[in-house]
Amino acid sequence: MEDKILTLLGGITHPEAEADIVSLGIARDIKASEQKINVSLYFARSRDPFAMAIKRKVYDTLRDAFPEVGEINVFIREQEAPKPKPAEPKTGKINGVGKLIAVASGKGGVGKSTVTANLAAALTRLGYRVGILDADIYGPSQPKMWGVEDFVPPLIETDGAEWMGPAESRGVEVMSIGFFIKPTDALVWRGPMAVNALRQMINQTGWGELDYLLIDMPPGTGDVHLGVVQELKLDGALIVTTPQQVALADVRRGIKMFRAEGIDVPVLGIVENMAWFTPEELPDNRYYIFGRDTVSRFAAEEGVEVIGQVPIILSVAEGGDNGVPASEVDSRVGEWYSEIARKVVEKCH
Repeated sequence: MEDKILTLLGGITHPEAEADIVSLGIARDIKASEQKINVSLYFARSRDPFAMAIKRKVYDTLRDAFPEVGEINVFIREQEAPKPKPAEPKTGKINGVGKLIAVASGKGGVGKSTVTANLAAALTRLGYRVGILDADIYGPSQPKMWGVEDFVPPLIETDGAEWMGPAESRGVEVMSIGFFIKPTDALVWRGPMAVNALRQMINQTGWGELDYLLIDMPPGTGDVHLGVVQELKLDGALIVTTPQQVALADVRRGIKMFRAEGIDVPVLGIVENMAWFTPEELPDNRYYIFGRDTVSRFAAEEGVEVIGQVPIILSVAEGGDNGVPASEVDSRVGEWYSEIARKVVEKCH
């Protein structure tokens, strides 16, 4: 019985290593009887985004092969596994994907992920097929924003190759490192580890046909940003900022990164988030809490257009918490993001 299990598991391939999980030493400690089957998968769990998908495939394979066995357990062990061969870099475009747009920010906390989610919803309303790659490795927000926190990417076999299937919510496809870790896990990764995980998501996700893929970048400038621009030929970058001077100082560095020699990514424009506050009881009043006209002056200095302003509004925060982007349910937010989406489309064509 154990020999048959080994044979079955030998047919399951680790997508990055392009070798089966038995020969890689991942599947071990097999114990089988007529009542119970135990299999251990040895991963450094925080380092391998394929762990949960492979675990699920192992379980399904054994359940189909041994329906009479009462209990089947597949354990992921916290132990370093033999390192799989890195995937070959694939610089350029992703098959079936049209425009690749990075959504970036100089600082954290300015609403970059919220803008990404609402822009994706707005583009979808305009009739485009849209996906989001959550490249914010250390703080993935998109699973919660789209209400797909419990999603486990399936492995899809196409033409002899295996791909990770993205989640789909409200017509938008989403892939995130958040699908492979517990919400309470802390990712203590060095730069190369984070870039390697990102490359796996870029090269192993089966997106299908998309008009736009929005890449939710981490804050700042660093290894992950360089990994994205080295791996993909981006059609443009959208910069999100709040009006504070301290945020704009970091935005300047981000713009310089995208414009640097050898990177040369067009900066499509700036989205000014939290631009003002209007109380519900005073709809005609605007209170510029974080400063007024600072972003427009900064954009003029940098030769970049401000393509949208979004005020502080409660429905935006509620939408992110409830898994439904505010632009889908609040007509005011929908109008602001529809205008941003139209300008992005215009600049990409």
